[in-house]
Amino acid sequence: MGSDTSIMPLALLDPLDQQVVQALQLDGRAPFRRIGEVLGVSDQTVARRYARLRESSGLRVLGLSDPLRIGLTPWFVRVQCTPDAAASIGEALARRTDTRWVTLLSGGTEICCLTYASGPDTDADALLLQKLPQTPRVVQVTAHALLHVFFGHELSPVSRTGPLSPEQVRALRQPPTAQDGEPVVLGEEDRRLFAALARDGRTPAAELAALTGWSQTTIRRRMAELRASGALYYDLDFGPGVIAPEMRARLLMEVEPASLAAAGRALATHEEVAFAAATTGATNVYASLLCRDARALYRYLTGPVAAIPGVRRTETAPIHRTLKGPGPYLAPSRGGRPAGRG
Repeated sequence: MGSDTSIMPLALLDPLDQQVVQALQLDGRAPFRRIGEVLGVSDQTVARRYARLRESSGLRVLGLSDPLRIGLTPWFVRVQCTPDAAASIGEALARRTDTRWVTLLSGGTEICCLTYASGPDTDADALLLQKLPQTPRVVQVTAHALLHVFFGHELSPVSRTGPLSPEQVRALRQPPTAQDGEPVVLGEEDRRLFAALARDGRTPAAELAALTGWSQTTIRRRMAELRASGALYYDLDFGPGVIAPEMRARLLMEVEPASLAAAGRALATHEEVAFAAATTGATNVYASLLCRDARALYRYLTGPVAAIPGVRRTETAPIHRTLKGPGPYLAPSRGGRPAGRG
């Protein structure tokens, strides 16, 4: 399945595990009974497979907030530093609660992460304006605001290239969520709800009710509202070694303004693209890529990317190491690697 440059991310799992994972990517809180009906197995079989994937593969279902839909400004931050400082600075960024996707690039001399800022007095703004620029051995800090997501959040290579048939995907996929409109205002109970779902997106309603002080009926209603508004989405994270070996890279593109939307739509159809978004800055498109190897990355850049109209220039950098994925930070394992997507 897919082009000769793309990969099947979960090729190291057996076929039924791959199906269960894709089902959870499509709907992170889908009941095991419904997943079993779609896959043609019992709900007990799905439950056993899910428990085993959590134990052996570090699978986590994450209930996450879309910062654009809750009034936060996401920033792509690039930190250039001396090679001896990259790991420690990266770990410090990964431990923060306002960061996601902290990666080491360019042979360990650059860190890239996503952070959120909601106003001039927020801690995230202090990180960009004061803490990082004043950190010893940091050479340069640049930040670009994320404006629009073309592909990402609940959509991933797993949801696009997994083993489920189109009919099975339609049976499990959630209805499209709202992308426009006024930002969703969160209360203190909502924040406690999101904190719990970020740790485990399948936390039972009874536990969520105890954490928020709401009734289970209110929990279910509020989660449905947040999901329909686009404020809440579900994603998956894995332990190291689960994702098939591949060439990971960051792609920055400078696209003519008149071609920006079309370029984003094109990237969203490419199986090599794990995430794509429009940003501020001279390079106004950011994409995260997955390819089989360096040769496949070359073929992708000189083929599908080169064919996108309106692209003035591109910049690529290999992703050396992922310190933090989409969810909360997990301490490094005994082997020294974080327990997120590695």
